[in-house]
Amino acid sequence: MRYKLLIISLIILLTLNGCIFAEYFIYHQNINQGNYLVKKDIDLIVKGMTKEEVVYILGTPILSYPFGTQTWFYVFRQKIGYNTIKQKTLILLFNDNGILIDIKFKNIFHNK
Repeated sequence: MRYKLLIISLIILLTLNGCIFAEYFIYHQNINQGNYLVKKDIDLIVKGMTKEEVVYILGTPILSYPFGTQTWFYVFRQKIGYNTIKQKTLILLFNDNGILIDIKFKNIFHNK
């Protein structure tokens, strides 16, 4: 009786422990979200451009600041397999005439 209980306990323990490691053998699809930002496209953006020129190069922004300022946000999030989430954020600030006056670029890495 003792051996049966020991064997059953060992099988249950190995089965449950195997579920933890099985996660790394399962394929995880790459997930891309937002505006796809490429360095060569970002390098084309310079101060003094109009909104139309920026839209022609980068496309429409994913978010524009809703409280009256002329701020556009281009956000790209990428998760590849089991790696950390990478986020690139391009922030463009326009004046009242629609001319680009400031460019900010941020790389953000999120842990799981």
